[in-house]
Amino acid sequence: MKTINIINGPMNVSAIIQGCMRMPALTKEAAAKVIRTAYDCGVNFYDHATCYGENGAAETRFAEAFPFTGLKREDIYIQSKCGLCFDRNEFDWTKENILSSVDDSLRRLNIEYLDTLLLHRPDVLYDPEEVAEAFDELEKSGKVRHFGVSNLVPMQIDLLKKYVKQPLIINQVQLSLEQSQLIDQALYMNNKTTEFSINRDGNALDYCRLNDITIQAWSPLQVGMFGGTFIDNPEFPELNKTLTDLAERENVSKAAIAIAWILRHPAKMQAIIGTMNPDHIKDICAASDVKLSHHDWYALYLAAGKYLP
Repeated sequence: MKTINIINGPMNVSAIIQGCMRMPALTKEAAAKVIRTAYDCGVNFYDHATCYGENGAAETRFAEAFPFTGLKREDIYIQSKCGLCFDRNEFDWTKENILSSVDDSLRRLNIEYLDTLLLHRPDVLYDPEEVAEAFDELEKSGKVRHFGVSNLVPMQIDLLKKYVKQPLIINQVQLSLEQSQLIDQALYMNNKTTEFSINRDGNALDYCRLNDITIQAWSPLQVGMFGGTFIDNPEFPELNKTLTDLAERENVSKAAIAIAWILRHPAKMQAIIGTMNPDHIKDICAASDVKLSHHDWYALYLAAGKYLP
């Protein structure tokens, strides 16, 4: 498994992250198999959020399953996110909610600390001084070792950084072959003939690279937010043909090629996979060994329906 060193954060973490959002649907035995399969494929990073499952059910199921994996807490990195409060239909970055969310996550996960805590989407009513106070308490108590954000644009991060002492080491955002605007918006700068020229993220990728913030790509096989996967999707015939050609050449799955496309980028990103199927985990993790050329990368990009102006 390809590993990266997160600047100001943990070292030798896997380039592929096992997402745990769908884990509540599994038995604890099946969940243990997912955790262990990912680990045996080289994955040592597991992503959670307080809103994954009712009352944090994903974290609870992970904790129930973990004793069956044969792994130790120090073998893996556990990340969770807080701020999405679906029960109240709010985003909440208040100090009270951040602190209570971490306590709840630690209790559900049955651990003493989170390796990383991310603020989950922007609370448009947040007070950065409150966030700073919460982070200070969490760091001082040892409950959280590293901090980051999710789905934030550069100015929001800069405002946080004005008050928060701890490095913000991660920004978790959507990225896939189909949802590639994070990477390619600059291609269409000042081009009034296409919607691709609209800057939707404030140059988040370049900002994060300049400021030593690692990008974690969520939904790396998705069409839009909830459109299903583009793998074997009849609406993407050219993309699937190119994926098939490269998959046959590399002797891996099409999903592995799609993940390898993200990992090929020099920004040294991580890709979050969400499958709960152990066979699919094995197939996708083979992406780590795929060597896509410059030509391969662009061939996939163009096959996804993009063009070069």
